[in-house]
Amino acid sequence: MVEKFVGTWKMVSSENFDDYMKAIGVGFATRQVGNRTKPNLVVTVEEQGIICMKSQSTFKTTEIKFKLNEPFDETTADDRKTRTVMTLENGKLVQKQSWDGKETSIEREITDGKLIAKCIMGDVIAVRTYVKEA
Repeated sequence: MVEKFVGTWKMVSSENFDDYMKAIGVGFATRQVGNRTKPNLVVTVEEQGIICMKSQSTFKTTEIKFKLNEPFDETTADDRKTRTVMTLENGKLVQKQSWDGKETSIEREITDGKLIAKCIMGDVIAVRTYVKEA
C-alpha cells in the first residue's frame, strides 16, 4: 500500500503554507525561508518494512525513518521536537506530530498521479502538491 508513495516527488505548488507555519508556531524568519523553499520528497522502503521519507531542498534536508503505527521521535525542519506516528488510513499516509500539548497532522495521498500533502493544524489547512520526478 505504501509502494504507491515510493519515488522522488518535486513540489509544484504550495497553498496557505505561511498560515499553517504560523499556526504551528514557526517564527517569521523561518517562515520566509519555508515559503520560498520548494523541496523534493523522496520516499523509499527499506528492509523490515522501514519507510524512509527525505525532504531535500537548498535550505535544509530532513529525513525520518519509521514503521507504520509505531511512535518515534522526530526533529522537524523548523526544529520542533515531536512525538510522531505514521499510519495508513483509507489509502492516505497520515503523519501525526505531537509536541508541547499541541498536535498537527499531515495527510498525504496520491490523486491523478500527484502527491497531495494536506497540512492540518486546527482549522488551518495548507495544501502542497508534488509531481513524480523519477
